[in-house]
Amino acid sequence: MVPLALLPGFAQWGAHLEELIARPEALWIHGPVGSGVSTLAAELAARRGVPMHEAGTATAAAEWLAGEPRGVVAARSVPDHLPCLELRLPGLDEHPEAIPALLAALAAEEGLEGDLPASLGALPCPGNLRELRNRLLRWKLLGQSPASEPAGPPRFEAEDLATNLHALERYLLHQALRRAYGNRVEAARRLGVSRRQLYLLIRRHGDPVRGEEGSGDLPRRILKRRPAQNSSPDPGTR
Repeated sequence: MVPLALLPGFAQWGAHLEELIARPEALWIHGPVGSGVSTLAAELAARRGVPMHEAGTATAAAEWLAGEPRGVVAARSVPDHLPCLELRLPGLDEHPEAIPALLAALAAEEGLEGDLPASLGALPCPGNLRELRNRLLRWKLLGQSPASEPAGPPRFEAEDLATNLHALERYLLHQALRRAYGNRVEAARRLGVSRRQLYLLIRRHGDPVRGEEGSGDLPRRILKRRPAQNSSPDPGTR
């Protein structure tokens, strides 16, 4: 388990930890996915000697708190008019200075010695602590480190919406594949598409992690539009 003092933002909320433990109200801990919410909630519940609840919905958490007035809730959302104290854990993007110590602690857990690749601690890190651990394990077991992403947003050279959407589709696909280290099941989950849809996108745009080139085939919405554009009368002939 990651020491609490290494969690992002500890310098701000850590000074009031003992006060939080002693307060009579329930505690509602929330933050970005993988930011250590469950770790902190479990530790505070243990120190209070009360149960902890992983909140699926605010309604279910409210019902649970009715029977556990000093309980500790771990959630992704903020409490809605509930009689509890709220503590939000920030993400690594808000406290990147926490990354080196976190990586060192995770490496020690895995028995890794020596310097780690700088890319393991690079932002963005959308899964926070979970993503850091996954990066470390992939590097340890498979020798994989995060692929660098193009700097800045994609450039849209065309004027029509369909062509620009095609360029954005390629950018988001390649970003998801890089962040998933080429794991296509995970990339599909990140994009919110089925595996079949993902493979269709890869066939069209390629896979930068595996070095596969795309077919370059344009979607039908663009192919239908282009003949109409090409058949437009030349302004100079009017």
